Amino acid sequence: MSHSPAPYRLAVLMGSVREGRFCPTVTRWFVGQAVNRSDIATVDVIDPAELNLEDEEFAKRIEAADAIVVVTPEYNHGYPGALKSAIDSLFAEWQTKPVGFVSYGGISGGLRAVEQLRAVFAELHAVTIRETVSFHGADACFDAKGNPLDADRVNRAASALLNQLGWWAETLRDGRAARAYV
Repeated sequence: MSHSPAPYRLAVLMGSVREGRFCPTVTRWFVGQAVNRSDIATVDVIDPAELNLEDEEFAKRIEAADAIVVVTPEYNHGYPGALKSAIDSLFAEWQTKPVGFVSYGGISGGLRAVEQLRAVFAELHAVTIRETVSFHGADACFDAKGNPLDADRVNRAASALLNQLGWWAETLRDGRAARAYV
């Protein structure tokens, strides 16, 4: 017997705060993939460049999310320091939440940053999902309007990520409701 799960609340956390960053282009595309899905109730785009991590707004937004997608570049074979600061500013809010990744960069497409982030989120008791979207040589992957050149492939990858994220969002949300995490 199948049931229709309640739509989940998705937070999309931008990973870069650099001047002239490419992150908004990748984030806009990904949010466009998420907003019209029936299994997603809301999409909250969180830009650390616009946040004061010392106030409670960021904590409340992550706490309210059923799932998180991190959009991250790769800087020097790793993820940005500003992203690490944002992640490390919270603890309990990440626990038992599924986290997916959309990455971009040079030849590795940001995947080295993602692998490092998996270890960070494991320590925070979050569940990272396998499906990812990565853009190799990212600035050459989008046209002047911010649309991906290989839209069919990356849209399928985004759909796979969101399908898997939705399963984990429902499962972990039900688990949190049934029993306190220890």
